[in-house]
Amino acid sequence: MRLSARTDYALRAVSELAAAPPGPVPAERIATAQQIPRRFLDNILLQLRRAGLIHSMRGPEGGYWLARPAEEITLADVIVVIEGRPEFQGHGGYPGAAGPLAAVWAALREHEERLLAETTFAQIVAGR
Repeated sequence: MRLSARTDYALRAVSELAAAPPGPVPAERIATAQQIPRRFLDNILLQLRRAGLIHSMRGPEGGYWLARPAEEITLADVIVVIEGRPEFQGHGGYPGAAGPLAAVWAALREHEERLLAETTFAQIVAGR
């Protein structure tokens, strides 16, 4: 699976929010902690907010926080917001002795998708 830099940044930003104490976290703090360009991060945070994964509050005491507990937000949730739903690119198979490779690639993709859908940000910040 290939993830864009944008998706990598989004996953890191949500991890930072999941690890933060209750209350708003300023975008500048997220950008600094994760070494994400601020303008890029602002666009990502807007996208995550519009998708309902995070909330925001303006003002000097403002910032961002998770819309649901970290135990309820998976890596797949964030990836789908940033990358969109993955399109299955079925394979017609390989000829001859290489034929079983198609089944290996399908199993690998299924394992990837299951791992991302089962891994929560609570697990990430707990180091599990």
